[in-house]
Amino acid sequence: MSLMKSQTARRWLIPAAAAVTIIGGGAAVGALAAGADSVLPQRSAAELLVDLQNAKVDGLSGTVVQSADLGLPGVAKLAADVGGETGNLGSLVAGTNTLRVWHSEPDKSRIALVGTLGQTDVIRNGTDVWIWQSAGNTAQHWTVSDEHAADTPLPLASDIPTTPQEAADQALAAVDPTTEVVVGRSAKVAGRDAYELILRPRDDASLVGEVRLAIDGEHKIPLRVEVLAKKDGVSAFKVAFTQVDFARPSAEQFAFNPPPGGTVTEGNAKELEDTEAGKELSAEEQAAMDKVAEAAGPKTVGEGWTTVLTADLNAAQAAVPESEKQSGEPEAAPEKGLSADQLSALSETFPEVSGAWGKGNLLSGNLFSVLVTDDGKVYAGLVAPEKLYEVAAASK
Repeated sequence: MSLMKSQTARRWLIPAAAAVTIIGGGAAVGALAAGADSVLPQRSAAELLVDLQNAKVDGLSGTVVQSADLGLPGVAKLAADVGGETGNLGSLVAGTNTLRVWHSEPDKSRIALVGTLGQTDVIRNGTDVWIWQSAGNTAQHWTVSDEHAADTPLPLASDIPTTPQEAADQALAAVDPTTEVVVGRSAKVAGRDAYELILRPRDDASLVGEVRLAIDGEHKIPLRVEVLAKKDGVSAFKVAFTQVDFARPSAEQFAFNPPPGGTVTEGNAKELEDTEAGKELSAEEQAAMDKVAEAAGPKTVGEGWTTVLTADLNAAQAAVPESEKQSGEPEAAPEKGLSADQLSALSETFPEVSGAWGKGNLLSGNLFSVLVTDDGKVYAGLVAPEKLYEVAAASK
């Protein structure tokens, strides 16, 4: 079940076949079952993985609290600066946020982010998609076709998970031979009995200590996901229901009428529909983007939780078509909102560092590190800076 995206369009959800591979000999799946004090029937880690893949509810509503402590001062302002029209959604990467969520299969969903400066609602009601912001009383509306109503991705500003389901999907995507999977003690979340599934990186070089998933004992969907940093065991990211009701919400929850005096703009429904299939670009545009991507040379070094992603910003910028350079509107990275130029300029606000690999700027937090060198190379991963320096030196 997905609160904001169709099951068939999940980006991170691993298929049932992959789960069988994992259980059969991929990740190290612990033989422990639910804690001895549990009121729930015992379930092994392998059984819980299958439960998560097969879980489905017809509807639910509830309150979700999300908190983040990434050890990155000023990150909330940064997120707001690059968040665009839904910039306050970008603030989900820092601090504590409260959201109300509603979901009704197959194509009705709503999420409301309540902030100190107002509220933002993102609503899908069949073929209608709305984003409403109380600050300024503005709304944007898309009408999608029946064919794409359930599959069209909502125009959110960030891939930061806003529900336990989305966070669990991302965590499960990391389940491979580099991950140990065990069952923890039973828990109470939002007043409900839950199993606890723990994912631990097998490589000590990862900054991630473990990921804890609390799984509803009856419906088998995630109620809470928490990421603990290796250093000091600090809770770096958590998203959890504080209240949940599995009754199907009424249709009124998904009916949106712009408030009096509000401003409504119509979005490009065709582009919104095509985003999922990647059809929004012409052949010429796609070729240009492929050229930029090839020049950037994005590649990975290592595997699992200690993988380091590398790219070349200068080469990518050099490959941008002259027409775009002259337009004064550099192409942003798809779905991320930052162009190579913007990322390079942003990196200059990071602390300066140097080593055998050269000089550059470093962003380092509780869970990840990003190094941008003076010659335009980028290195990033869920690792300490020393690992990035090692990869950078080896690439010279």
